[in-house]
Amino acid sequence: MTRILFVCLGNICRSPAAEAVLRQKALARGAALEIASAGTGGWHQGDGADARMIVAAARRGYSLDAHRARQVLFSDFYEFDYLLAMDMRNRADLLDMAPPDRDCDIRLFLDFAGGATRETPDPYYGGPEGFERVLDLLEAGAEGFLSHLAGDAPAR
Repeated sequence: MTRILFVCLGNICRSPAAEAVLRQKALARGAALEIASAGTGGWHQGDGADARMIVAAARRGYSLDAHRARQVLFSDFYEFDYLLAMDMRNRADLLDMAPPDRDCDIRLFLDFAGGATRETPDPYYGGPEGFERVLDLLEAGAEGFLSHLAGDAPAR
């Protein structure tokens, strides 16, 4: 079974939403995946997802109600096949933390989306349209990633 960890900064907006989107799309395709999320920072540890992201995701049929934020662990580099970062800074932080003998592939999630946008913007300090934009990008990324896993589409 392929194991995926989505990573953003605080694990309350982008990465839990990516986890929920991929989980639902994988289920619809019958793909058996283990999916989780974490943040590079730990200040939201134990908190639920951002209320605005919960609402935006729910409008599209994704539930974030059970989510609890956590920070990336050293063991994640060995327990997951993919650590998928939401932006370049998250990816750089992961590469800085990663042990040299890690077992995982560390990439930008939107590199699987096939579009010009490589980074998932952080909607935390913006308005409702930012959360909708992020969900649009995450849905495209999930479809592309599932196609990649099925061997139908290469990543950048």
